[in-house]
Amino acid sequence: MTDYWVIIAGYLIGSIPFSYIVGRLWAGVDIRKCGSGNVGMTNVWRNAGPAAGITALVLDLGKGMLAVWLARQYGNDLIVSLSGIAVLVGHSWPVFLGFKGGKLVATGVGVITAISLHVGITAMLTWIMVTGITRYVSVGSITAVVLIPFLMYAFHLEPPFLVLGGFAAVFAVYKHIPNIKRLIAGTEPKVVFKKS
Repeated sequence: MTDYWVIIAGYLIGSIPFSYIVGRLWAGVDIRKCGSGNVGMTNVWRNAGPAAGITALVLDLGKGMLAVWLARQYGNDLIVSLSGIAVLVGHSWPVFLGFKGGKLVATGVGVITAISLHVGITAMLTWIMVTGITRYVSVGSITAVVLIPFLMYAFHLEPPFLVLGGFAAVFAVYKHIPNIKRLIAGTEPKVVFKKS
């Protein structure tokens, strides 16, 4: 049972607040005090620029993939699934930022991609398509993550991974409750595509 240390490692990896760090280094801003206050890629993009937002996205995806890779070296499917959950918990409730973090979408897709490339790519394409059509990042994010457990089932992933996918879907929706309220009220900001 000594392999369970990788679950703790997953949480700590998830707790690394890349969006906060990128905002600080790129534009000298505390992303928690800008825009929506969310420590995530969209808020970084809006307040520190597209390049900073993409950098935050890649790093958040990467930490999800790293946690899964590490767990695969030392544990079975259950350990990998628990480590995946741990990195998502760390991203959303990071010890390094007083347990106030992001909405787990980018890191979640990183976790899922490391487990199943087919599911991860399908989720990413869904996010791009839905966000492009609706112009709401939140709608794209919720749709993509809610789709994940169904994709995992369709691709015949093992039961521990189905639990992970269900966890990601439920908690992504929970973390997006403020966005859902703004969507209902008609105050959720849309993605703006600026012409060069």
